[in-house]
Amino acid sequence: MAFESLTEKLQKVFRDLRGKGKLSEADVKAALKEVRMALLEADVNFKVVKKFISGIQERAVGAEVMQSLTPAQQVIKIVNEELVKLMGSETTEITLNPDSAVTVLMMVGLQGAGKTTTAAKLAGKRKAKGNRPLLAACDVYRPAAVEQLKVNGEQVGVPVFSMGTGHSPVDIARAAYAHAVENKNDLLILDTAGRLQIDEKMMQELSSIKEAVHVDWTILVADAMTGQEAVNVAAAFNDKVGIDGVIVTKLDGDTRGGAALSIKAVTGKPILYAGMGEKLSDLEQFYPDRMASRILGMGDILTLIEKAQAEVNEEDARRMSEKIRKAEFDYNDFLEQMGQLKKMGGLSGIMSMMPALGAGMKGGMPEVDEKQMERVEAIILSMTKEERADPQLMNPSRKNRIARGAGVDISEVNRLVKQFEQMRKMMKQLPGMMKGRRGRFGGMGGGLSSLFGNLKL
Repeated sequence: MAFESLTEKLQKVFRDLRGKGKLSEADVKAALKEVRMALLEADVNFKVVKKFISGIQERAVGAEVMQSLTPAQQVIKIVNEELVKLMGSETTEITLNPDSAVTVLMMVGLQGAGKTTTAAKLAGKRKAKGNRPLLAACDVYRPAAVEQLKVNGEQVGVPVFSMGTGHSPVDIARAAYAHAVENKNDLLILDTAGRLQIDEKMMQELSSIKEAVHVDWTILVADAMTGQEAVNVAAAFNDKVGIDGVIVTKLDGDTRGGAALSIKAVTGKPILYAGMGEKLSDLEQFYPDRMASRILGMGDILTLIEKAQAEVNEEDARRMSEKIRKAEFDYNDFLEQMGQLKKMGGLSGIMSMMPALGAGMKGGMPEVDEKQMERVEAIILSMTKEERADPQLMNPSRKNRIARGAGVDISEVNRLVKQFEQMRKMMKQLPGMMKGRRGRFGGMGGGLSSLFGNLKL
């Protein structure tokens, strides 16, 4: 997960501050030195870090902190506020033209940043909001780019305008706009060609498209895994073509994430969305305050709630809650829950959004092996319908058959059955756990980690 290393380092700094009680100016400066190193290691732009730390220090060594009854908390509050400001303070929405006039979005970026996939993700998201988007295949250079856009467009239910590879991108863009007007599409998304690196020919082509078609939003797709290079790319595109916003991709990967913290400060252009996975639904609106909260280990409950509302049917949730309360949870229900967890980004993704599973838990967030969950799923899928519906049916011969079907040792089936029974007992106690001293979300986090994190095969 992006920022994981940065989050751990910042949490250590904050823990040390909390342990000191009253803070001296030297304490604050020493802590900020650690914050500075953590940001640089996360590949945040050096000039951005310098200005960021200067802004925090100016506030943190003043009376606001030194005379506070909770000085450590005040420093953390200031860091959070400055982090939000660094990433843009306010969320920027892509606005569409009024009166159903066609709004044109031009997607730009280097090859490999995920531009074609992101174009389809964005089209799918806008369709879900009630828009009538049209995707246009303007990349005539990369092998299979047109076909990839068609496949992605079909998956999100959005039509794709294509003229093959025998026409210029400018002609395709112009024809796509006419097609959008004729077919009453209110949004046209142009998927343009990228290069392995910035060159004048590519920039001129993009400028020519903007001259031929009135582009309302030029959106750069930047790969977070390229670190500081993503910031350089953003600055170059902004200087030569002009961009209106950025979508940062691969923020779910093993990346330091510094690009997301630097782009707004370097270019002055907002981050619009963050790509958080390979699925066509894995595109999140970028909220600076929520991202700052995640980075500081404070969780992101609002995004978690939105994910749950989008993926979990309210009636199903009520039914499942009743089953849990009565301890009638069976293997079918467990499969259903695992499926919902996957749609919401996996258990580790959900737990990273839980407050108290980051900053509040000693030793950090419990480790979750997603592959173990896949093995659990294989074992359950090897059961008969009757066995899934009635866990009490399990006996040695059934377990042996299930183990053969799942391709695992019998001991792994025995362990799952035993842990499943323990889990059912715990589920009966879950409402009480959630009313404990750690508060509603802290209890929920503890319950989730106990119920799923302990399933080790």
